[in-house]
Amino acid sequence: MSETLLAAYERLHDHGPEFGGDEEGNHGLTNHGPMAAEVIVRRGLPVDVDRWLDGYVRRLADLPKPAARITDWRAALGDARRMPDWTAYFREELRARPWQDTLATWWPRLLPGIAAGSTHGVIRVGHAVRTLRGATSPQALDELANGLAFWAGRWRPVPVEGAGAPASGPTEALAALPELPDRGGFIAHRLTRLAAMPAWPAAVAALPVPAADDDVPAALAALVDAATVRYLRVGRDSPVLLVHTATAPNAVLHCLPVLPKAVWRPSLVAAWAAAAAITVTYAGPPADRPAALLNTADPAATLLDRATDHRDEHVLKFADTAVESYERTGDEDALASVHLAADLIESPS
Repeated sequence: MSETLLAAYERLHDHGPEFGGDEEGNHGLTNHGPMAAEVIVRRGLPVDVDRWLDGYVRRLADLPKPAARITDWRAALGDARRMPDWTAYFREELRARPWQDTLATWWPRLLPGIAAGSTHGVIRVGHAVRTLRGATSPQALDELANGLAFWAGRWRPVPVEGAGAPASGPTEALAALPELPDRGGFIAHRLTRLAAMPAWPAAVAALPVPAADDDVPAALAALVDAATVRYLRVGRDSPVLLVHTATAPNAVLHCLPVLPKAVWRPSLVAAWAAAAAITVTYAGPPADRPAALLNTADPAATLLDRATDHRDEHVLKFADTAVESYERTGDEDALASVHLAADLIESPS
């Protein structure tokens, strides 16, 4: 485990998971600092993490002090005002028993609310789990606690009851998704309309789910691959939010090895529901594919170089996911999707 990453976790330890928004934090922006730092360090990108954080932490808000202990967890789910209480709760839980046990207990409880914070709850957990699978440290345990607390505080259920025949695969399932008729308001407003959308049950049922648990990782990886490539044709509709149709399922994929197999299939269903919900609420009809990539000897390294130069947190995380997809499939469209994101998303540098 890198001392650089641990130092980044320490520096971000007392910052809240969101900043901006209204008095209760609604409609704010997500703190991506720990997630971006994990990508930079694990990928060995030539970015000075401390200097990157110098620019990033100026926008962050401090995490308020906890007000009361979490005693009735069901009543506290989805109460964003209690995120400081959730943070204290999970930091204590993760000191009391192995982190894998805490994750296994809370994963099925949190899974129905996977859309929490525009899916950033599960994504932050996924990045922390990747760190902890390498080695355990107090800093990494607290980062996992921060991710779980954000997920619990912003817990927002997405309907997962499907009705209809599945498509032949994730590419076809994504292509068959409808558009939400009323796209007014923030993502929270849009997600609440899914339950009343007549086409939503068929959308949920569109992804084929394997009968055998052992086949779930490959099915989930295929979903990540399909969502990454699809961004190339729909990313212009919402450059930032549509990144998460790939990065959220990828976070779930990285957590599967430390989760009981009994939750693998529900995890795939939930990951699909999250990706489908963002697609339905933000993506329009697919546009023509942008121009082809430049011919380079190592297109993955070229992309990582561009993400390094760009420095936006979404571009960094999307590049990480796309390179993994490219390594599985050899499909350069996965890399081209991130080049498009870098074109569309403003660089902070």
